Amino acid sequence: MSQPDLEPVAPTRIVTCPGCGGISVYAASNRYRPFCSERCKQLDLGAWASEQFAVPAVEPPEDFLPD
Repeated sequence: MSQPDLEPVAPTRIVTCPGCGGISVYAASNRYRPFCSERCKQLDLGAWASEQFAVPAVEPPEDFLPD
């Protein structure tokens, strides 16, 4: 008797939703990953689009001369 071919099942990974801080399943079955919902994903996209998230620019001193 042969055993059926079994595909390995990846463990379910639970992460914190970056939008609301709730739990979110980080797997292909969650189309909003790493977010928990479409709402959290859209709120994050809106924050990026309105430039609420930005990397601060560090300006060189005025006496800095480039090479």
